[in-house]
Amino acid sequence: MIKYTEDHEWINVDGDIATVGITHHAQDALGDVVFVDLPSVGSTLAQKEVAGVVESVKAAADVYMPISGEVTEVNEALRDNPSLANTDPLGAGWFFKVKLSNKSQLDALMDETSYTTFSATA
Repeated sequence: MIKYTEDHEWINVDGDIATVGITHHAQDALGDVVFVDLPSVGSTLAQKEVAGVVESVKAAADVYMPISGEVTEVNEALRDNPSLANTDPLGAGWFFKVKLSNKSQLDALMDETSYTTFSATA
């Protein structure tokens, strides 16, 4: 199940673990990504807390935590090759994985249809 935030992050939930990244819309708006700052494994972050930063040739943007939880893994390949956020944002360009602490927070996030409508006007 993939959900989306108003800040243009996606979250793909599989049991109690979720993978987080930025959307196609976000990477389009940013342009060529040149650097990512990822959270520390083991850190616990609240929903909407800044989890990292993505920098492009045009701008820098915060990456927000879509749901509260503990970071269990970061994408080291993305650190080495930030352009993965552009070429495959919903696949190899994922940012981090998190163990969910409050699944009910998912209810406030958008499904793909809602996000598509939202991002068309963003």
